[in-house]
Amino acid sequence: MAAPLLEDIRNIGIISHIDAGKTTVSERILFYAGETHKMGEVNEGEAVMDWMPQEQERGITITATSTTCRWGRFWINLIDTPGHIDFTIEVERSMRVLDGAVAILSAVEGVQPQTESVWRQADRYHVPRVCFINKMDRVGADYRAVLAGMEARLKARPVLLQLPLGNEADFSGVIDLLAGEVLTFSAADQGKTVERRPIPPEYLDEVRIARNKLAEAAADFDDGILSDYLAGERVDAERLRGAVRKGTTSCRLFPVLFGAALRNKGIQPLLDAVGSYLPSPLEIPPANGRGPGEEELKTLHCDPKAPLVALAFKVLAEEGRKLTYLRIYSGTLRNGAALLNSSRGVMEKPARMFRMHAHKREQVTEAAAGDIVAVTGLKYALTGDTLCDPGHPLILDGLVVPEPVVTLAVEAKGVEDRERLPAALEKLQWEDPTFRVHEDEETSQTILTGMGELHLEIITDRLFREYGVAVKTGAPRVMYRETLRHAVERRELFSREVDGKLHKGEVLLRLTPLSRGEGVRILLPPEEELLLPIELRTVLEESLRQVCAAGAKTGYPLTDLEVRVIEAPYEPNITTDLGLRAAAHRGMVLAAQAGPLVILEPVMTLELVIPAEHAGRVLGSIQQKRGRVEGIESSADSEFIRALVPLSEMFGYMTELRSATKGRGTYTMEFFRFDVAPADIQRRFGLE
Repeated sequence: MAAPLLEDIRNIGIISHIDAGKTTVSERILFYAGETHKMGEVNEGEAVMDWMPQEQERGITITATSTTCRWGRFWINLIDTPGHIDFTIEVERSMRVLDGAVAILSAVEGVQPQTESVWRQADRYHVPRVCFINKMDRVGADYRAVLAGMEARLKARPVLLQLPLGNEADFSGVIDLLAGEVLTFSAADQGKTVERRPIPPEYLDEVRIARNKLAEAAADFDDGILSDYLAGERVDAERLRGAVRKGTTSCRLFPVLFGAALRNKGIQPLLDAVGSYLPSPLEIPPANGRGPGEEELKTLHCDPKAPLVALAFKVLAEEGRKLTYLRIYSGTLRNGAALLNSSRGVMEKPARMFRMHAHKREQVTEAAAGDIVAVTGLKYALTGDTLCDPGHPLILDGLVVPEPVVTLAVEAKGVEDRERLPAALEKLQWEDPTFRVHEDEETSQTILTGMGELHLEIITDRLFREYGVAVKTGAPRVMYRETLRHAVERRELFSREVDGKLHKGEVLLRLTPLSRGEGVRILLPPEEELLLPIELRTVLEESLRQVCAAGAKTGYPLTDLEVRVIEAPYEPNITTDLGLRAAAHRGMVLAAQAGPLVILEPVMTLELVIPAEHAGRVLGSIQQKRGRVEGIESSADSEFIRALVPLSEMFGYMTELRSATKGRGTYTMEFFRFDVAPADIQRRFGLE
């Protein structure tokens, strides 16, 4: 198959809250694009994009899945992302490499908690979005409430390209405001045939008002349209499309379309909108990178003839081997080419290259700038690494990896399980940057750390299914953090003779607590002031980071802390790697312990939708859990409650909520910030 033209490529993701219909929309896209001949249904466990057994059993998406399809002249690289907060890294790394996204919103539930989360992720990476209001055929569908929610909660500017034809059970199609016609979707061939007809007279006034609003929005991006709009003249469809495209690609307008994916309505116009309004790789801002050890940014243009630069954004362990997903930003990648992994300073050699269709593969021999492919044979690459031409080393910015907040102790059941467990856990860590493993020094237990109970439940399930490793698990526990109450300085000197050689190191450190959420900041004086060789500067910074990761007293990481190196005297042939490491480690630990230390606990944003008659019981329960209610919104028969609750109080909450609401309440939860834990938790760790 001939390679696509750059201007015809669309690298897009499907994003939304859980159960808004992402995977159902993805399955329809594949069906109408001719990639599949049977629609996979999520509720029947047959979705092509949800290929993992755990996804099929639970009816949720766990891992971001990539596929490729054609729509007209457009070549669409499509990533279906999870909606559950425990798998947010899948959305994060997808956003890092996408040029555009389709945001799915439920016409019934509107803007939901995870909608806000994925929207913020898209904002962070400046990803243009087309919005699809799904489930227009459901009881309670209210697109106007959805638009109001987008404006109020997402701070977005939606612009209607369509109006729905009918609502709830009467929803039968859409009215295209630009083409001025009704589109309906034939039930005889599962919606494949799009039937077009004139707009019914009873809709003409509503269409005229909506088209005027569309022209008003477009006028902000085209002075010619603005002049015609102010003069009361009708603007033709092509000019409006061009202006809306300009607003969309700049992330200032968000085109809105309607449909009911499960009933096969509205998908083809959505595909048309992907081609018309979302950018090609040539239209997004150029990527930036730095040479190893350099500060100056270099701009990368999407040019197949330039030196190769690609980002590894996802790693899978399949049958014990790595499958690495790459977004190519510059140059052309060919099978067998020698590559530099500039993030790790090692050489790599891809063996084979594939276009992915969920978990199925189509082998290709080369791929160029703007494309997304998967390769085998990369030994060292992990998520966030840069692969490049060895003659032109460059490192791209990686991605934001959220901090895991829940731990789980596991123990192998049998001797064979114990032997296989470390290798299996290592492969799972290849795949997931939010999954961490360490051994508890006191109990010798293996401790898994992840984003939530479901995340770790899936990990232990995969250990057994994919690697044949059976484990016993303890109860999930909270991942706390340490920080300082006050600023502190400490000078530390290490001087010792080891094997006949004197090893010396000296540091003067100042530790200063930072505001909540700022993480760890390590500051070294400039090279002209701190006269350490570059390799010892690196050793010093690494040592300080290692102490921050390991903690100073409780074993939990230090956070919200500035570590400033004031002095680190250098004596040639006497100041050594070992000496500097020892001084930095001991000085950092003793300084932090003198701080004094304080424990921080993770606080979660909890959002509930519950029947109105059960609101009192649920609110009382939140208060008992040290929760703080931030807001309550009422609809016809339900209450929407937003609260902040410590994570330690939330284990097993689903069972409790079902009991309190007779099975009718739902909730979502995501990490908000770390806050100072109460006195009883401080005492538990020996801190007062």
